[in-house]
Amino acid sequence: MSDMKDYKLFSAAKVVTEELQNRVVMAPMTRCRAIGNVPNKLMAEYYKQRSGAGMIITEGTSPSPNGLGYARIPGIFSLQQVEGWKLITSAVHQHGAKIVVQLMHTGRISHELNMPEGAQILAPSAVKAAGQMWTDAKQLQDFPIPKAMTTDDLLHAKSEFVDAALNAVDAGFDGVELHAANGYLLEQFISPVSNNRDDNYGGSFENRCRFVLEVAASVADAIGKENTGIRLSPYGVASDMPHYPEIEATYKYLATQLNNLEIGYIHLVDHSAMGAPEVPTELKKLIRDTFKNTIILAGGYDKERAEADIQSGLGDLVAFGRPFINNPDLVARFKNNWPLSQDLKMDLFYAADEKGYTDYPFQKA
Repeated sequence: MSDMKDYKLFSAAKVVTEELQNRVVMAPMTRCRAIGNVPNKLMAEYYKQRSGAGMIITEGTSPSPNGLGYARIPGIFSLQQVEGWKLITSAVHQHGAKIVVQLMHTGRISHELNMPEGAQILAPSAVKAAGQMWTDAKQLQDFPIPKAMTTDDLLHAKSEFVDAALNAVDAGFDGVELHAANGYLLEQFISPVSNNRDDNYGGSFENRCRFVLEVAASVADAIGKENTGIRLSPYGVASDMPHYPEIEATYKYLATQLNNLEIGYIHLVDHSAMGAPEVPTELKKLIRDTFKNTIILAGGYDKERAEADIQSGLGDLVAFGRPFINNPDLVARFKNNWPLSQDLKMDLFYAADEKGYTDYPFQKA
């Protein structure tokens, strides 16, 4: 397929009510530039540079002080944070892209040195994650044992997701994505490895999915189901998520229930390009057949494979992560068959300034 006009990847798309300029999505990527957990002008420049995408999904953004697990990640629970995000949504909209905020409560993947005073490290159960967390104060530290959430904690966390979603609307976002992947709080409920509760939120996979579905339903009620998406990573192993026998049944159930909620999209990520086991094609097809609204696919895509999966109907949009870091003009490079930059400064992924962030060059036509 030599003529770019034949590529569905570059055609306009509709995600429920939002018209996108193409089917290329910028995937959410933690970049740790939110000093004091507040979005800023540097971040606005970064997102503006990449607004050739049809849709941008922001880096993981905490709905709560309790969810600020990593150093220098943004939140969206304070007025100052909402004002910071307005700079970003305005810059992106001026350049034609839509932008969705990813609500990421880190749960047990956290450390008190990264959190404000009074915040708590919460999880479904008091199960410590294997591994370590970077802190600016003391560098790498072991994950602590989290506090098992009480019924009141569950209600409070749910209300924080809703408040954050309403804040997102105030900040000018086109929607929200619930991060139920990569081993963070929502996926911690889904997995029997991190969830050993014996109440209505533990035990069977239906119970383990309950909190995620309640959050999704509450957010959809607050801001509109069409403005609500969710990210899932079946078979992912990030943040100490070992596999368990019921994975396929669990995600089939989730897809069915999310379809019943009629939310805007499922963002399905396959981490095999990063070394995790591949999500079986049969499971991707099962989710595609079960969920009637938009499917966004992610995970190590290049232009040709993205086009093939859109043409086949497996997904409607495709998200690209790392290529967007060092190719801010990724869509233009794809469209014009320009070479992609291979100069990826991985040591600066999580630095605090513009180096390795907003200083990657654009291709000269």
